[in-house]
Amino acid sequence: MHCLVDGEPASSLPLDDRGLQFGDGLFETLAVQSGEARFLARHIARLAAGCERLGFPAIDWQLIRDEIKALIADRHTGVVKLIVTRGSSQRGYAGNSNAPVRRILCFSDFPQWPGNPASRGIRARLCRTQLAIQPQLAGLKHLNRLEQVLARREWQDETVREGLLCDTQGQMIEGTMSNLFLVNDGVLQTPRLDACGVAGIMRSVIIDIAAATSIPVETGSFSRQDVQQADEVFVCNSLIGIWPVVVIDNVGEYPVGTVACRLQTLVQNHDDHHSNHWYAM
Repeated sequence: MHCLVDGEPASSLPLDDRGLQFGDGLFETLAVQSGEARFLARHIARLAAGCERLGFPAIDWQLIRDEIKALIADRHTGVVKLIVTRGSSQRGYAGNSNAPVRRILCFSDFPQWPGNPASRGIRARLCRTQLAIQPQLAGLKHLNRLEQVLARREWQDETVREGLLCDTQGQMIEGTMSNLFLVNDGVLQTPRLDACGVAGIMRSVIIDIAAATSIPVETGSFSRQDVQQADEVFVCNSLIGIWPVVVIDNVGEYPVGTVACRLQTLVQNHDDHHSNHWYAM
């Protein structure tokens, strides 16, 4: 792993960093393909919106773009994790409003998933862990991922690739590392994310592509029964792309559907250099 902290090579952080102390920060995970950070404008737009919502000081986004470019120079394929924290401060939650934002960039190898899940589909499970309702943080990819950590600890079976999470009101929201889509009668459906959950970048790409190719899209509230009765189910994120779900334990079995396969092709061929769309809801 190769890391930059505030633009300089580093392998450690100050112990008083608020990201470490309180989870006071946000992050993005970017796929590097053919030497480029894919969907970079969308990632930056989501991060900027999150920083504004959390009340971070002004950030030089062009500097971050330049640092990403420097980090991936001469690297063809991999993953960039971009973290911004509220920097260092004294003890206590209030912090120092004048402290500069800390920028952390790490490059790592692209993960490999055996069994060709994009083509063959995956097995998923319903998690016992529930997502708390918190509209102030809904949609943001903030540094507190304890709900996802707890959910992922629920299973050790390596044949189960993802766990699906409800909120405390019993509505399906997302996967531990992904967003959730259903297909019914050719209509693409995905949960609203105005109360909890992460508004994923690949989710926004899929919504835009569907709108541009006359695939109807609905956002709404969906129960476990809705998932059970769906024609197709798939999950997505910026690294995995789209994985069809073929089995959900004790819920149902599904085909590798035509809508998911079509969207996989459209996403792979999508030119997204200038789009900064993302959807908080």
